[in-house]
Amino acid sequence: MKIKVLGRGCAKCNLTEEIIRQVLLEERIDAQVEKVTGFKKIAAYGVFLTPSVLIDGEVKCVGRIPKKGEIRDWLAK
Repeated sequence: MKIKVLGRGCAKCNLTEEIIRQVLLEERIDAQVEKVTGFKKIAAYGVFLTPSVLIDGEVKCVGRIPKKGEIRDWLAK
């Protein structure tokens, strides 16, 4: 599983990555987490608000910090 956190490095983007890593640890899920920070790279995914989260190429969240329950639901599918 590949998870991408799209963001320019702001506090909300960093918190999103931290929450995702917490859920992965709590659920004992092995996944690759990548931070994408360049504006052009972020825009290439078709999103223009950050933080955004992609799981295996699918956009799951745009422009907000996801809740742990949401992340668990995404990872369970």
